[in-house]
Formats: sequence, C-alpha cells, structure tokens
Amino acid sequence: RIEFSGREFALAMDPQQRVFLETAWTALEQAGYDPQRFAGAIGLYGGATLSGYLFNLFSNSHLMQTVGQFPLMLGNGREFLTTRTSYLLNLRGPSVNVQTACSTALVAVHLASQALLSGECDLALAGGVSIRLPLKGGYLYQEGGISSPDGRCRAFDARAQGTVGGSGVGLLVLKRLEDALGDRDTIYGVIKGSAINNDGADKISYTAPRIEGQAAVIRAAQQVAEVDPDSIQVIETHGTGTRANS
Repeated sequence: RIEFSGREFALAMDPQQRVFLETAWTALEQAGYDPQRFAGAIGLYGGATLSGYLFNLFSNSHLMQTVGQFPLMLGNGREFLTTRTSYLLNLRGPSVNVQTACSTALVAVHLASQALLSGECDLALAGGVSIRLPLKGGYLYQEGGISSPDGRCRAFDARAQGTVGGSGVGLLVLKRLEDALGDRDTIYGVIKGSAINNDGADKISYTAPRIEGQAAVIRAAQQVAEVDPDSIQVIETHGTGTRANS
C-alpha cells in the first residue's frame, strides 16, 4: 500500500511521475509479481519528457512558500522518475533514468534486456511517459518546423507536412525467456535481439537521421537476433509525418 499526503501527491508532483508509478504497479500486478515477495532483483529503466507542470508550480508563490523548493524538485525532476518508483515499490535492481528524446522508451527496453542477459536483475520494467500540459492546448505553427500546419499527422503520405504531439505511458515487464517458461508466465512477445547506435556528425542536420546509421543498427539487431531478413513479414516504424526533402 502506497500513501501520499494531498499536498505532496496532488499539488507538488508532476502527473508524469504519478502515472508512471501507477502504470508500474499495474504492470507488475498483471504479470503476477509482488515486489515484496519476489526473491530476485527487479530493475527499472524509463524516462519522461520535461515537466510542464513545474512551470505552473513556479508561478504559484503561495505553494512555493508552503511546500518548499526541495519537495517540488523531487516531485518534478525527471532524474528522480525511476528511483522514486523503485523506492515506493521496493524494487532492488538497477533504477536507471533514460533520456534519448524520441527513442527513450525503446532504448530503455534495450538497456533492460541487456541487464537481464548480464544478470544484473531477474525481472525488469522498461518504458516511458510523456504528458503534455496543459492537457487542452495547441501549438504555434512555424514554417520549416516539425509541427503540422493543420493539426494532422500524415505518416508516409505525399501530403505529409508535419507531426502532432501527444501524451501517453507504457511499461513492459521483461524476463529471461527460459525463466519465464520455467515459471509458466504469460508471454505476450519475445525480444530476440536489439541494438542501438548514433549517427554522429555525418548527416544533413542534427535532427535528420542518417540512412547509413539506421541501416547499420538494423543490421546489428538482426545479427544479434540471428534473424534472416527474408523471414521478416511486418515492420513497425516511427512515422513522424514530417516532409521528406529530396
């Protein structure tokens, strides 16, 4: 059982941290694992976007005086996201904040998988959260930017003009396959292999991915997974809907 005071929970904490904590609890519960009784180490790898809630708190001078800056920092700094959750859920494995922009959640899954394979933990939670505040709001379109001029994202479409931001949270419970089979866990999917890299400086601009870099990391993941490219039937991609310049 986890309890918060109204001031700490409702006022001083970024909703991203609360929702991340709730989702971690739900994920473990659905997987059938109680951290208080689990004999091994449970790791946590995740990340969040910059807290928009904190800007609202700084404008509330009364709250700043009554709560104090330190609790506000702990409740809104994304560097405390995973360690707070690990503390409240009694997770004793590695607790690592991941910040790689759009790839944060996938990189968290990769790092969690590596930690399981190396024996750093026996169970791992991995994912991310992004809640944009205010919840009801828009954006100022700027020509040449990544945002869509009409509020619609048309991925892989000749009419693509930009992307649209959103909010969400997702966490996976990961375990070594042989252990999951031995414990007769419910298995929704198997990660055969993963890889990460970086484009370096050899690309058109900082925000533009390099084709050669993407091809290299895909090839590395296939080699780790020992998967024949001809056997792949479905590919899921990151469709931003931004214009492709030839």
